[in-house]
Amino acid sequence: MKIAVGYARTSSATNVGNDKDSLKRQIAAIQSYAKSNHIQVVETFYDASVKGTDNILDRKQFAEMLNYCSVNGIKTIIVEGVDRFARDLLVQLTGYDYLKKQGIQLIPANAPDYFLRDDPTSQLIRNVLSSLAMHEKASLCSKLAAARARKKAVTGRCEGRKPITVTAPDAVSYARKLASVRKRKPSLRKVAMALADAGFVNPNGKIYSAMTVRSMLGK
Repeated sequence: MKIAVGYARTSSATNVGNDKDSLKRQIAAIQSYAKSNHIQVVETFYDASVKGTDNILDRKQFAEMLNYCSVNGIKTIIVEGVDRFARDLLVQLTGYDYLKKQGIQLIPANAPDYFLRDDPTSQLIRNVLSSLAMHEKASLCSKLAAARARKKAVTGRCEGRKPITVTAPDAVSYARKLASVRKRKPSLRKVAMALADAGFVNPNGKIYSAMTVRSMLGK
């Protein structure tokens, strides 16, 4: 059987309390839908005195519910109606989009297909959200490019594998010393062997290759 969590919300403190029917009504609607669709509601979260225009991530119980879903592998949230999720259309669609990206399905018990509708207003907001996401990505790429350019201007490089002069400066210094103290320049292989004898080897514990030694000597 599919499992889910329920979410309930009331805006006003006047609707909170054992003698009030708002929470009871919402839970009953959630349970009724779940039973009709062979879903087991394993937990219900309730945000009391929380406005329907508040961002979903700013709601304490909603945030706890998301954590619960993540820990327990739950992918379905049932609410009595869309207005219990959010009253503001933009909050509804941005919230739904966020949940969708988390792999979570949101089901309003009184209108299960609500977020699948294709009316002009919903299309417009989805297009705006898509444009905003593209703008955010482009802006981030631009900032990263500028940061890389600044780093390159200071260090001369910013990406790729670090040169041997950075990763093994002591080995480089020793190799250059070996090459400079002898009248006859030793072969790259002999320099590599001398480095190994002195305890300088590559990250894998093996003798440096001739190509690496060449880089050490700046050739």
